[in-house]
Parts: sequence; structure tokens; C-alpha cells
Amino acid sequence: MRYYLIVGEASGDLHASHLMHYLKKYDSKAQFRFFGGDLMSAEGGERVKHYREMAYMGFIPVITHLPTILGNMKRCKRDIAEWAPDAVILVDYPGFNLKIAKYVHSHRIAPVYYYISPKIWAWKEYRIKNIKRDVDQLFSILPFEEEFFHLRHQYPIHYVGNPTADEVNDFLTHYHESDEEWHARHGWTGDSRPVVALLAGSRRQEIKDNLPAMLTVASRHPQWHYVVAGAPSIDRQYYDTFLTGKNVDIVYDETYALLAHSSAALVTSGTATLETALLGVPQTVCYRTAMAPLVGWLKRRLLHVEFVSLVNLVAGREVVKELVADTFSVEAIDSELRRLMEDHDYRKRMTEGYQQVQNALGTDKAPDKAAQLMASMLQKKKS
Repeated sequence: MRYYLIVGEASGDLHASHLMHYLKKYDSKAQFRFFGGDLMSAEGGERVKHYREMAYMGFIPVITHLPTILGNMKRCKRDIAEWAPDAVILVDYPGFNLKIAKYVHSHRIAPVYYYISPKIWAWKEYRIKNIKRDVDQLFSILPFEEEFFHLRHQYPIHYVGNPTADEVNDFLTHYHESDEEWHARHGWTGDSRPVVALLAGSRRQEIKDNLPAMLTVASRHPQWHYVVAGAPSIDRQYYDTFLTGKNVDIVYDETYALLAHSSAALVTSGTATLETALLGVPQTVCYRTAMAPLVGWLKRRLLHVEFVSLVNLVAGREVVKELVADTFSVEAIDSELRRLMEDHDYRKRMTEGYQQVQNALGTDKAPDKAAQLMASMLQKKKS
């Protein structure tokens, strides 16, 4: 079978690469063509466009890059039509991918499979109309989405497990580096300070918004060793605009290892909050926005969920503190970090909540189960 995949950021590249790996397990003749990244390229097939040329976030960046975005969409539609795949697999990235789904469906090119469903339960619930019309099968990685789609919108979906849980479990199975070895490898021998991980997002705008406040807090507590998790799509030069002159380190391509050696973490909301929880690291979620009072007001009145972090959403209660929009401040982050590092009972309650999250996610290997379902559906369709 011929599979056309589309992702728009680093996490999508990771999840799609694992899905491709398992598609080859269930379809020995699988061929791939994709908008994606280096990890997908390593699985084979032909990359049409790298996700780094597509990842624009926020109103202003989208507007200023609108010709590029529209050009990417036009090229993608044309390429799909010319290649004539047996299935189009969309991975997250709804602003772009739902438009592609509409095109593929309206032109009857191939079934549309959506892996890692759009988070319409939080925002833009009206998109359910487009999903029902244009998406043939939706594969969810969050257990509470089943109830939302099935019961609220009478749209059956497949919960296949959570790939982040798979990836963390695989890491914990194979990673055995001691704190001393990890410190020595980075040239920090003799630095016995507890490590605080700074996960400030994967996009430039997120880093610009969140990292400065984290660094201000770090400057107040030199008794702890701060290490930034460098996003793979962001070059070191950009980080240096914030880190130069600061007593803060940075590591690339080893966020899980960083967290494994950390006592606490400041984390921008996203998949990283779930990764941090599954690795058992106490955390505070920090997400600064422009026009914070207005966004905070809108959040309370327009969002359909009480929380923004995946940890709290999966648990269905507050496990980690969320400092978002109008609750985000240097003082609030400072206070929470001190609690994370110094309050044993607070840490214990949080890590107990993490176990609830782990249990809710289950043990299914998400890309394996999703690939098996997709290959089986296509084979039935062809027969």
C-alpha cells in the first residue's frame, strides 16, 4: 500500500516515524511519501517537505508567512493527487491537516486516517463537522477523547494507547546512565547541585515567551543546577540570545535523559508535561501569553475544559500546578519551584497523581495498534 503522511512539528515527526515502522510490520509492501522530518526519513520513503518549513505559531507569524503556508498547502494537495496514495495519514497539526482532509475527501482520492486527533474538546469544537465529513477513521491517544467523540458527538473513534507512554517506557527499559556518568559526559563533574530541567517549548515563540521568566527565577536560586532541553528544530544561536551570561546549561536530543536526572522541572504546556509526569519528575506548568488578563478571562469562559496540561486532563483533576496567562508570573513560578524542591509532601502527592495518569493511559503500544488497524482496514477495502 502507498501511505501519504503529513506532520507539522518535531513531535509529529517522532510519532509518525514509529507509526511507519509498524506499518511495515503489517504491510510488507508499504511505500511512504510525506511532509515530515528526519526521523520519518530514516524509516524510508520520500520526503517532500521538512516540517521546519511549516511550523508557524501565533497570529503574527502565520500572517507574515501566509504566502509560504498557502504555497505549502497547494503543493501538498497537488502532490497527493499526483501520487494517488491508498491512504492519507494526518498527524495532529489541525490548522493545515483538516484543510488537506477536506481536499482529499472532496476529490475522493483515498481514505483519510487521522492519527493523534485534533484537540477540539479544548478549543474550536465546531471542527467536529469537518472531521465527521472528511475523516474516515480517527485514532486517539488520549483516553478521555473516546467519551467526548462517542457520547457528545456520536462519532466513533479508536483509542490506541498513548505513544508518549510507549516512548518513555522504552527509554526507562534501556537507559542506565548514573547521575555521575551523565554529569561527567557533559563536563559537569563535581557539580552536585540538584538539577532543575527547563522545558520552554519547541517553537521560537514559545521559547521567547516562557524562557526569560524561567531564567529570572533560576538567577534567584543558584543552589540548583538549571539545564534547558534544547528543541531539535531550534538552533543554539537562538538559545544563546537568552542564555549568554546566565549560569544555565543546555542539552540537545536528550530530554528524557535530562528529566531522568532532574529533581524538578518547569515545563511549557504540551506533550512535555506528560513526558515529565511519566518520568516521575515533579513539575510546574508555565505558559505565558500576550494580553494575559484578556486570555485568562477568555480561558475561563470559552475553553471547554478546566485544565490545559495533559497531566491534569488525563487525571481529571489538578495534579500539577498550571501557571497560564493571568496566573503566570515570575513570583508564582518562584513560589512553585521552591515547593517542588523543598516540600516533600507536595512532591509525594504529585508523584502519586502521576501513577493515576499512567494507569489511565493503559499499556497498549499506540503506533503498533494504530498501524495494525490501518493496514487491516485497507486490506479489507482492497479485497
